[in-house]
Amino acid sequence: MDKNLDHIANFIKASQDIPEVENQGLLKALKAVDKQIQILDFKLDRTEKVKRTTSILLEETIAELEQKRSAVEEALAELQATQKQLIHAEKMASLGELTAGIAHEIQNPLNFVNNFSEVSNELIDEMNEAIEKGDLPEARAIAKDLKQNLEKITHHGKRADSIVKGMLQHSRSSDGQKEPTDLNVLADEYVRLAYHGLRARDKGFNAIMELDLDPALPMIEVVPQDIGRVLLNLLTNAFHAVNERKAKTPEGYNPTVWVQTRKKDKAIELTVRDNGGGIPEEIRDKIFQPFFTTKPTGQGTGLGLSLSYDIIKAHGGEMRVSSHEDGGSVFTFKIPTK
Repeated sequence: MDKNLDHIANFIKASQDIPEVENQGLLKALKAVDKQIQILDFKLDRTEKVKRTTSILLEETIAELEQKRSAVEEALAELQATQKQLIHAEKMASLGELTAGIAHEIQNPLNFVNNFSEVSNELIDEMNEAIEKGDLPEARAIAKDLKQNLEKITHHGKRADSIVKGMLQHSRSSDGQKEPTDLNVLADEYVRLAYHGLRARDKGFNAIMELDLDPALPMIEVVPQDIGRVLLNLLTNAFHAVNERKAKTPEGYNPTVWVQTRKKDKAIELTVRDNGGGIPEEIRDKIFQPFFTTKPTGQGTGLGLSLSYDIIKAHGGEMRVSSHEDGGSVFTFKIPTK
């Protein structure tokens, strides 16, 4: 019995003033109280043990969670690093496509510059002869031809310069800065770059290019190198599709890629259509998923369309695809003008 209760019990037993019946009742009550106290002590002791056990388990759980958090952070860092490498690989792949086209595109203005330079050099000799003979009208006529040649040299020099700048713009990291852009000019540029990029690797490749560009198309605020990457990806895929179908059905088939721009309400819409083999319905929903590709192993990262989709989304736009296995594929993206 509790010491205090035991003291009270001894006092009751020794008391001569308390009747025997009440004395027994008090002692019985004390025993009941003592029993309750013992039960409470037991429960309190058990509670303390549970608290200590819970505290130990909690500390172990916190330590385990901390380890898992560190492991997740490391895994996330590795994943982000891998993602950057894959995006860089896709960017370099698209740069390879672009470079092949640029090599062809830049050759044309360089040929013009070289040809007009050679002709101009001959004209200078003729003009000097005319001056020595005192034939000023002839010298002035030659000088006029020289001026026209120099204007053409300047024009084609600027053309070559714009091609190089386009390549540099495509290859550098985008700072996300939007600027007024003529989507018609961008589309026309990348159609030829994608086409000649494929021809540079496959001399037998040929395709019809149909451009239907809205002349009333307004300038639009976009990141031009990002939209250029989207166009290059869509157009390269389209040319690959018609080239593959040409290899399977050479007779009576005319590989064709169409590019169309339109002003739709408060948006600009661009469509790239081909008459290649199309995209089977069962994989159409996966076409914009990262790492999904229908190309053979080693010929694609599966990030081209995924990155293109993300770029259009980042511009507040949308991209969709429709396809019929016998009628080719249609990729359309729409970007708001405001």
